[in-house]
Amino acid sequence: MAVGDKAERVDWRALWASGDLARFCFISLGILLHATNETMIATIMPGMVADIRGVELVGWSLSIYEIGSIAAGASAGRLVSYMALRTNMVLAALIYAAGALVCATAPDMKIFLAGRLLEGFGGGALVSLSYVSIERLFPRTIWPQLFAITSAVWGVAAFSGPLIGAVISEIASWRWAFGVFAIAGAVMASLSFAVLRGPQATTRKPTEDGILPPFPFLALTCLALAIVAIALAGVGFGVAGSTLLLVLGIAGIGGFFLLDAARPRSRLFPTRPLDLRTQVGNGIVMMAAFSLGTISFSIYGPLILTSLHGVSVLTTGYIIAAESIAWSVLSIMVANAKPIHERPIILAGSLMIFAGMVGFVWAVPAGNLGFILACAILQGGGFGIAWPFVIRVIVSSAAENERTVTSSAVPTMQRIGYAVGAAVAGIIANAAGFSDGLSGETARGVAQWLFLAFIPFGVLGCIAAYRLLEGERSRMSR
Repeated sequence: MAVGDKAERVDWRALWASGDLARFCFISLGILLHATNETMIATIMPGMVADIRGVELVGWSLSIYEIGSIAAGASAGRLVSYMALRTNMVLAALIYAAGALVCATAPDMKIFLAGRLLEGFGGGALVSLSYVSIERLFPRTIWPQLFAITSAVWGVAAFSGPLIGAVISEIASWRWAFGVFAIAGAVMASLSFAVLRGPQATTRKPTEDGILPPFPFLALTCLALAIVAIALAGVGFGVAGSTLLLVLGIAGIGGFFLLDAARPRSRLFPTRPLDLRTQVGNGIVMMAAFSLGTISFSIYGPLILTSLHGVSVLTTGYIIAAESIAWSVLSIMVANAKPIHERPIILAGSLMIFAGMVGFVWAVPAGNLGFILACAILQGGGFGIAWPFVIRVIVSSAAENERTVTSSAVPTMQRIGYAVGAAVAGIIANAAGFSDGLSGETARGVAQWLFLAFIPFGVLGCIAAYRLLEGERSRMSR
């Protein structure tokens, strides 16, 4: 390895000369394929619906992708006990490519959604395997720098996905937008044999007793059904029906954690993943709370600004893009921070996220674009500086035999937070007036409640961050 375990800074030249940096860039391609495909759907949707119809199922084009992503992402850390990391990466890329090919050739919306589910399975596995690869192939001293780069990749994907979809649709057709990703997935699968070498990549991760654990089909089924219920709650079945579905979905997630804990040999998440008495629990709760609490602006912010204040779609797009850019830029800026500075950076990031959430409560109803932009940058920048170090603390605090499943659980828990937050936002929006139709008056009613209702999750995130930092200080002083 180019960088020793005691190093505090990355020697990027040595990392490149050893081939490890090129290997990491290749691993990050999985995140780029997944995230770009996820955000691309917005700009290809008009052409796709005009071709294969099925506008009533449009909402499921994202939901079913997330269902596959969460289910596959949760299982990725366990699958390396059965197959080598490289084998997992090859299969995930091929499943992703197959799903993209189904989408590209779909004659109707139902076949298209089947392709999206396959894409979600492949893409979700690629993302979690990227985190597993960092944990297995690189020393922990450079994890913050590598996780910072993955954060930048997410930001690039959020910004470029819609643009790629629009350009390809304009030049060729919406089908070729998926065709390009099918080719990219196949290429990634084939290149994995050349790039992912060495025993950590080509041998399966052994268990302590050397016996293969049973695969947790029941727990995964429970998680998948829970995410389906949550996705349905966000689509709209009336306030009462949506609330019931959300409660059932959250109960299903609770059931998943109980089933997972009952089978230690095949568990998909680390021990006590939501326990605020542990470092891992504090980190995961912080990540889930902030992910859940901040999704409302991405979903409803542009809609409210357009209908309530007459803000152009292009302007709202720039604001959303600014949040992604702030996430990416600030991640890179703090990537080489010394370990002694990690605690204040995480605390500053948490407070920035919370300040953005509080600011949106006033800024969005008032339509103050300067303040809205500042809140978006605060929120995105807070995630950008805190996330790489929080992930390092979570993974390094886990038990040695649970670090692989912990690393794959990190992006999975983040996406579960987004799914729950989207459903909660949908219920609040419909209860506040959107169920009666979109207008300036209903948008005003929604704007007053949609951001205020998520403040408790921001408070929970800050509490978990504080406890995480206190626990890390105690651990480092021993």
